[in-house]
Amino acid sequence: MNTSAIVTTNLVILIPDNGMGRADPELQLTLIGKYLELLNQHTELPNAICFFTEGVKLVLEGSPVLEQLHALETKGVRLVVCSTCLNYFGLQEKVKAGIIGGMGDILEAQLKAEKVITL
Repeated sequence: MNTSAIVTTNLVILIPDNGMGRADPELQLTLIGKYLELLNQHTELPNAICFFTEGVKLVLEGSPVLEQLHALETKGVRLVVCSTCLNYFGLQEKVKAGIIGGMGDILEAQLKAEKVITL
């Protein structure tokens, strides 16, 4: 794994789902795990990854992608987790990665970005 990753300030990734794609939940989790694993291997990383709606479940205790998310945080990627979504699902105490922020934080990240990708 490359430890000299450069965090770019022009890219934000939005994750609205508990996984990636529209398929069986197990496949969705496998895909997001592989995506984050490969992202960790790059020297250029997004400035932020924002989690909202069902996507907040990826940062909770027991998530199969916590290791990849912690590695991204260590490299300086901001993980922003929607507080409204956590409150809706009653999951505030189970967050194990990222910072809890509001929709304003997600909007700010998007507005500062040159490119926004939604998975």
